[in-house]
Amino acid sequence: MRKFISLALCAALLMGIFAIAGCQSSGGGTKSLLKVGMECGYPPFNWTQATDANGAVPISGSQEFAGGYDVEIAKLLAKGMDKELVIVKTAWDGLSPAVQSGSIDAIIAGMSPTADRKLTIDFSDHYYRSDLVVVVQKGSKYENAKSLADLSGAKITAQLNTFHYTVIEQIPNVDKRTAMDDFPAMRVALESGIIDGYISERPEGISASAANPKFAMVQFDQDKGFEASDDDVAIAVGMKKGNTELAAGINKVLADLSEDQRKALMDQAIKDQPAEN
Repeated sequence: MRKFISLALCAALLMGIFAIAGCQSSGGGTKSLLKVGMECGYPPFNWTQATDANGAVPISGSQEFAGGYDVEIAKLLAKGMDKELVIVKTAWDGLSPAVQSGSIDAIIAGMSPTADRKLTIDFSDHYYRSDLVVVVQKGSKYENAKSLADLSGAKITAQLNTFHYTVIEQIPNVDKRTAMDDFPAMRVALESGIIDGYISERPEGISASAANPKFAMVQFDQDKGFEASDDDVAIAVGMKKGNTELAAGINKVLADLSEDQRKALMDQAIKDQPAEN
């Protein structure tokens, strides 16, 4: 009797193992995670909101949700690589260290693949490209600027540890102010008059002026704006150096994303941005 019970238990155990193996081989196993870091505070690329409206994704470890262009790109990448997306809200200065340490797998945060950043992390192919603009107070003497010379004497800043901050000196006689931690802080400083303007990409400029009627976006005439390389104004996914498997998977998904699709995603992100952002 004991021998029969033992054989029965062994048979049941083997059946269980085969069932699990069959489930995993047919795609029913647990998906691997794609842990993506972003500020969740740089609309329209990424922002924080209270609900999952418009396809927003839960922020790990909180009751809040992340939305925006970067989130939509992250969703497409996770789906294309058959991974489960996890959004990790991370301060800008903490993004590169986080991906280097492995606490996140990728940075999808409106980050440009500059030469300096390439020294410490790897980047995917570009997933967006945009021109540099300046956001100023509506009605100010700088609102109708068409060249960098028109901003002469202005109090200008940009986000800390970004390429944006390095191009300020291209403005003649500029009053370069201390870099700020994030875009919400710069918007507050602009509205209060502490600064006359801050540098950002065109989508953020559109977003800022749409969210606050006191703001205006300065776009420069051709060859009258900032000088920058393609990598400096492009945006790519940041990854730990040497993670070629992840890079290949990401680039494969991005290769199937047309320019029209990218533009449509950005237009929708600008439209969906919560008013408080």
